[in-house]
Amino acid sequence: MAFQNLGEKLQNVFKKLRGKGRLSEKDVRDAMREVRLALLEADVNFRVVKDFVNTLTEKAIGHTVHEAINPGQQVIKLVELELIELMGSTQSKLTFSSKSPTVYMAVGLQGAGKTTSCGKLAGHMRKQGKRPLLVACDIYRPAAIKQLQVVGKTYDIPVFDMGDKVDPAVIAAKGIEHAKANGHDIVLVDTAGRLHIDEALMDELARIKQSIRPQEILLVVDAMTGQDAVNVAKTFDEKLGLDGIIVTKLDSDTRGGAVLSVKAVTGKPVKYVGMGEKLDDFDVFHPDRMASRILGMGDVLSLIDKAQQAFDEKEAEALQKKMMGGTLTLDDYLTQMQQVKKMGSLKDILGMMPGMGAINEADIDEKALVYVEAIIQSMTKKERVNPEILNGSRKRRIAAGSGRTIQEVNRLLKQFEEMRKMMKQFTGGMNKKGKAMKDMMGKLPFLS
Repeated sequence: MAFQNLGEKLQNVFKKLRGKGRLSEKDVRDAMREVRLALLEADVNFRVVKDFVNTLTEKAIGHTVHEAINPGQQVIKLVELELIELMGSTQSKLTFSSKSPTVYMAVGLQGAGKTTSCGKLAGHMRKQGKRPLLVACDIYRPAAIKQLQVVGKTYDIPVFDMGDKVDPAVIAAKGIEHAKANGHDIVLVDTAGRLHIDEALMDELARIKQSIRPQEILLVVDAMTGQDAVNVAKTFDEKLGLDGIIVTKLDSDTRGGAVLSVKAVTGKPVKYVGMGEKLDDFDVFHPDRMASRILGMGDVLSLIDKAQQAFDEKEAEALQKKMMGGTLTLDDYLTQMQQVKKMGSLKDILGMMPGMGAINEADIDEKALVYVEAIIQSMTKKERVNPEILNGSRKRRIAAGSGRTIQEVNRLLKQFEEMRKMMKQFTGGMNKKGKAMKDMMGKLPFLS
């Protein structure tokens, strides 16, 4: 889970501070020393850590914290604000050309995830009503063109290529001509990478840039390479001039140092992050939401976004009425489970829940929803509507039919009943679908 180690360490620091009525300068400096170690262990750039902790210490030992009603909470707020500032303050959006098509050029080392990121970004834009075209300019890596075609097919995005014998700068220029002729308003150029930065790579990328004059050059870096990702970003920016960064494989990196360092070192914003293999696992980067997740405060806004994408509007309204009326059935419960599955991995969803980010991955049972599905589908229609009729013999039959135990059947029924009671208490406030999903999480069978 992204930032898991850093989040746990910072939350332990804050736990100590919350227990104090007043904070002495020694309390603050001791806490900042632990914050510094936590950031260094997360593979954050040394200079970035030094500046971050110095700024934080200066603010934390000031008059505001000493006189605060809850000084521990005040320090947490300062850390949150500094983390947001470190990662770029606000969301950095892609810019668009005044003349169609808008051209984006993806660059990076081999294995960083350029090709997949191009496809995901194209799919993301198609959801916004754009007509993207992918252009294959990696003529060196075996099957690179084929991979882009597969990615394009996965996300239903057309791919332009001229084989592997034509100069990449020519392919890029011809791709833009093709886009103009066929009504594409977005062009994403997938370029070649190397295992290491070399002069030949940079020369080729410079020629492609000169040939197509892209609106933005986006560097794709692998989060798991930590400080190397930051060094790569610095070099690419010096040679080409970057406009933004896409960080991939963030779901596989428990440290997160690259995301926390890259903006401070290069001055270039992280625009997107890849959190998994699916299209929906590719998200716009929000510094404030990421800071909230790191500090264990959750990311309810992103959770709501995912819920709204996963839930069918009419189905959600029908479910909401049943929830409010207390008439939820096990069929409805099953529908909710299936919608949750569309939202991504359980560990990612839990990471967005306030207070849930520090849960050990070993405690998350990714198969829980499959088991729930099997149990409910082993019931008759009458039993799903009236679970009160489930006596011992019926439960034994359901357990045998689903391949689960009677204890698991009883646990599911208890969770369902608790959720049904909770739903009756829903009132206004947040967006209905988002609030329903947020509160529902506590009653889902996620944890073993």
